[in-house]
Parts: sequence; C-alpha cells; structure tokens
Amino acid sequence: MKQKFPLVPTIYVTLLMIPVYWLIIMSFKDNSEIFGGMTLFPHAPTLDNYHLILSDPDWYLGYVNATVFALLNVIISVTVAIPAGYAFSRYRFFGDRILLFGFLAFRMMAPAILLIPFVEIFSRLNMIDTYSAVALVHCFFNVPLAIWILEGFISSVPKEMDDIARADGYGFPRYFLRILLPQITPGIAVTAFFCFMFSWIEYLLSNALTVIDIKPIGAIMTRAGGVLSADIALLATASVLGMIPGTVLIFFMKNHLARGFSMGRIV
Repeated sequence: MKQKFPLVPTIYVTLLMIPVYWLIIMSFKDNSEIFGGMTLFPHAPTLDNYHLILSDPDWYLGYVNATVFALLNVIISVTVAIPAGYAFSRYRFFGDRILLFGFLAFRMMAPAILLIPFVEIFSRLNMIDTYSAVALVHCFFNVPLAIWILEGFISSVPKEMDDIARADGYGFPRYFLRILLPQITPGIAVTAFFCFMFSWIEYLLSNALTVIDIKPIGAIMTRAGGVLSADIALLATASVLGMIPGTVLIFFMKNHLARGFSMGRIV
C-alpha cells in the first residue's frame, strides 16, 4: 500500500522554518540589500558579518560565557537530580509525592519574580559577575524539573533489579554506576538537553547577575540592538550563530533524545 504524503505536518514544518530561513539569508546580506527590498536569496553573499563577530572578543566571548553557564548548570543539575530522583523512586516517606510535584511549582515560577532577591543575595556574597552565580540561579529552576524527569526514568527500572544486584554481590555505588546509570542514559540525555537549553536562552537573570566581564550573548545582542538598531545584518548573524549549539546538541544526542522522549516522564 502506498504511503500517503503527510501534507499537514509538511505544511506545519515549512511554516516553522520560514523565519529561520529568512534569518539565515539576512546573515549573508549587507544592510543595503536588506533595506533595499525583499529578496528570497542574497544577490551578493558576504561573510563579513561572520568574520566581524568571530574576530571581535566583545562578540564571541558572549557565546563562550553562555556555554560555560549552560555546562555548569547541566553538571550541577544532573549530579544533584540523579540521587534525588532515585530517592523519590525507591523510598517512601511522609509527603514524598506532594514534595515531588511541588518541585514543579519552582519551575513554573517566572524568573522575573526572583530577580531582586537573587541580585541582593549574590551582591551580599560578592558573587556578582561570576560564572557560579549564574549557574546556581539557573539550577534553582532546573533541578526541580531534572528530579521530576529522572524520577520517572528510574521508576521504569524494576526494583527487583536492585535486589538481584545485591544478591550478586554488587555494592550500592557499583550497582548505581554500572547497572542503573546505563539503564537511564536516555533520561539523563533528555534532562541535560532541557537544562542546557534553559540556561542558553535565559536572559533576564544572567544579564542582571553579570556586569562586564562575563555577559552572555543574549545580553550582548540586546545591548547591541539598542546601539546598532540599523545593523540588522549583524544582529541576524549573531542570532544564527546562537542557534548552532542547540542544533549540534540535538544532532549528537538524537538517538538518546528519541528514546528519552518515547519513555519515562517528559514535559
């Protein structure tokens, strides 16, 4: 039987890709061509905008800083969430379900609500303009979600496996590292993906907690947008480069992400 052409999904994906395509072609144009009229392809493609951003530390360090924030956030969030998720999955205590679902309330909270307290706290601790301050603030929002996701994946591993491992002489650290973690690798990949992307695109808190030295690319683009509002080509190029980390992450983790999205607990 001949498979029908998936018309609706194709139209949907096409509509989603139109702004992305437009952004990409603008990055290869100069401002005169952009303001000169609508064109589907650059008439005189140029890499000048890419060269400017990748050769100017005021620009490219923004990507470096955002990457450091995101990686620190992923490491801390996943490291904390794995044992916490195991505890919620394997042990029962008073209020455990209420506490587990209560974690999501922190994730649903808008970052703007806690902007002033975070700035005040880290100012008192002399941690403004440090990588650790931004990473810890992002963990406040990501750790609850990471625990909630990983608890679902760990719960999908039968408890009997714990007993069998003990009967075979496995101590808890050995069982945890050699048996349990490989079983929940897709869940760890999905959790790391969500944590990374939240930290990569978050702007308000990372901008407020940094001053000069470690501004992320989002803050740099916002500042440049106010000063260079007419340089659309340069801002488009910065946006295209900002999409690369997420695209690369999806490409290299696609197998784990596909398995992770089809099992466990995903929101």
